[in-house]
Amino acid sequence: MPDPRARRGVRYPWTALLAAAAAAVLAGATSMTAIGEWVADAPQRVLARLGFRPDPLTGRIRPPHPTTIRLVLAAADGDALDRAIGRFLHERRIPSAGPRVIAVDGKTLRGSRTKDRPATALIAAMTHDGDVLAQLQVDGKSNEIPAFVPLLDGIELTDAVITADALHTQHNHAAYLHERGAHYLAVVKKNHPGLHERVRRLPWRDIRLDHYERARAHHRHEIRRLKTAAFAYLDYPHARQALQAVRRRRDLSTGKLTIERIYLVTSLPPGAATGAELAAWIRGHWNIENRLHHVRDTTFAEDASKIRTRHLPRSMAGLRNLAIGVHRQDGHTNIATALRHTGRDHQRPLTALGLA
Repeated sequence: MPDPRARRGVRYPWTALLAAAAAAVLAGATSMTAIGEWVADAPQRVLARLGFRPDPLTGRIRPPHPTTIRLVLAAADGDALDRAIGRFLHERRIPSAGPRVIAVDGKTLRGSRTKDRPATALIAAMTHDGDVLAQLQVDGKSNEIPAFVPLLDGIELTDAVITADALHTQHNHAAYLHERGAHYLAVVKKNHPGLHERVRRLPWRDIRLDHYERARAHHRHEIRRLKTAAFAYLDYPHARQALQAVRRRRDLSTGKLTIERIYLVTSLPPGAATGAELAAWIRGHWNIENRLHHVRDTTFAEDASKIRTRHLPRSMAGLRNLAIGVHRQDGHTNIATALRHTGRDHQRPLTALGLA
């Protein structure tokens, strides 16, 4: 990552300051104050492994002041930081069998709003396994749609399957993914009235069932059904199949029954994926909401954070992505538990980052 600081007066290495902030967040730091306290309490051997240099006269390492770390993260290039995090998580992951499925979704950092500036909005690309591959800040005067292509430009997409909500069911998005050698699962709602009506009016009652699943969780009973229909032509770029997903949920405490029908189109040809795989990918898209955005809100108290200085909200969001991704890759399903475990020993976050 580029160091934006002037050479004059620099006391601490740029990489050491970033590594210290990353290690503190992996250990559960949710604020700049907590990061500064973690670094101040770090033993000399830990500071040395992070890259801090000892004083030539005393031989001891003096930890940086919390203000120094704050200024560094506020000045950091958010795009460069997110690219570095994405590459790091990609390099340390264990490759999984089958196609890589990537979810795209946005999040607003509510606490970053000021009277003169709207809240910082970010859009992220995350594998359904939980690795954040890229993150981009959305123009405050626009929405997520123009950020879709720049977000994915730096990611290898060949043979990947991209899932997104109905906002990103855009013709140019589908054409872009086809050019990159990727496939899509696009939700069709009434923002495309013609396409939605054509898919909705298919003779779904006469189409065979491709997948059926029953589940019981969160005080409710669910039945999920999936049907697919092949198309020779559909008025959406490179679409090969239409899908109908029906979810029946009964609340076990009230007995209330809700039925939800979702329609999608995909560029995957018939036979490229089983009904069970398609159903898992449709449902797995919400992992980005449940396993990333929700964790940042609850475990890291992101929406309650009042960090507003320059690039600081974006930098902290990137470091939280890093912590969540590392702990997921290391087999932790409960991030709060992983943070508490890591925070009990200054050496553990260094081990997770490959610095020990």
